Amino acid sequence: MVRACEDWLGEHFREHDALEQAVRRSGIPERTLKRRFKQATGTTLIERLQNERIEFAKGLLESGALPVDEISAEAGYEDASFFRRLFKRRTGLSPSQYRRMFRPIAET
Repeated sequence: MVRACEDWLGEHFREHDALEQAVRRSGIPERTLKRRFKQATGTTLIERLQNERIEFAKGLLESGALPVDEISAEAGYEDASFFRRLFKRRTGLSPSQYRRMFRPIAET
């Protein structure tokens, strides 16, 4: 069940209600799913979702010129300021700093 949830999140992380859908699809209570997920993977369900979204956003920052607000929306975040704070917390860099640092590498 945890593997199926992980796989589903990996494909649908961009959807705004991905967590709710994952819980609904699991067929077990939310609290039980969260506990089993953490036990099996070592990360929480929300951490997994955020990791998927941040990795996707990193790829967009490295390879394109989309504005950060659009990248935020593409990654599944409705609030661009929350995305910026989360990105900085996870990577240590703002999205703009990340782009400046890693985009030239991707272009070579």
